[in-house]
Amino acid sequence: MDLRIFTEPQQGADYETLLAVARATEELGFDAFFRSDHYLRMGSGDGLPGPTDAWITLAGLARETKRIRLGTLMTAGTFRLPGVLAIQVAQVDRMSGGRVELGLGAGWFEEEHKAYGIPFPKERFGRLEEQLAIVTGLWETEVGKTFSYHGEYYQLTDSPALPKPARSRVPVLIGGHGASRTPRLAARYADEFNIPFASVEDSDRQFGRVRAAAEAAGRPAGDLVYSNALVVCVGKSDAEVARRAAAIGRDVDELKANGLAGSPAEVVDKLGRYAAIGSSRVYLQVLDLEDLDHLELISARVQSQLG
Repeated sequence: MDLRIFTEPQQGADYETLLAVARATEELGFDAFFRSDHYLRMGSGDGLPGPTDAWITLAGLARETKRIRLGTLMTAGTFRLPGVLAIQVAQVDRMSGGRVELGLGAGWFEEEHKAYGIPFPKERFGRLEEQLAIVTGLWETEVGKTFSYHGEYYQLTDSPALPKPARSRVPVLIGGHGASRTPRLAARYADEFNIPFASVEDSDRQFGRVRAAAEAAGRPAGDLVYSNALVVCVGKSDAEVARRAAAIGRDVDELKANGLAGSPAEVVDKLGRYAAIGSSRVYLQVLDLEDLDHLELISARVQSQLG
């Protein structure tokens, strides 16, 4: 099972903090560094020093790391026009030597749109579907040919479809809990399906829906990677777990019920239950970005046992 580090910088982190976490991610043998795409803190607190932009952050990290994959869970479709997003992601992929992955979602946090003057359209899922068609279509268009698209929300005419990413295709992640439209989109466009903050049982049901949608679309269900995103809070002792839970304003019992929390052995056991339903990749939501000892513990006592 791959373990990836997943950060939420809108809660309060500058670029230097994110760089330190990304470098630790690389040095400690984790597979990837991912970040959310939000502009407003959730919950209490001042959010200082303020938000950072996901793709500007990843562009910087592309030049300051060498091995780890880099990506978003999830880029908000409301933040960027699809043609612009295709250019941004392709450029960062080239800057990284082909290490970028794009998680793309519809956008949901209305308050951050109001706070920064970003339109928040009522119909976002239909826009997401068109965005996926456009972004992947631009990348897949042969050099020297043009790409046009005439949808309900977006129109492109004779685009040169440049630049191209470093690889022929940047892996696309689609995720969520939706029972019908989300699996259908994943079956058509995704390389990976991710379900965030879900139990083993709910994950199993949603993975089943995606597998069925893939088969219905004429695609082998095994073509997709199936993954989870879960909050993590590990400690060598009960006191250390409690300290880390308090630092992120969470209750230990709640974290054990809804995330990956407790001793390394407890977390390895729970990861095994996710692996048993077909999850081969887990994004560890790390909320205290100053606690790099936490990453060291996970690397030494959890990741080392996963094979």
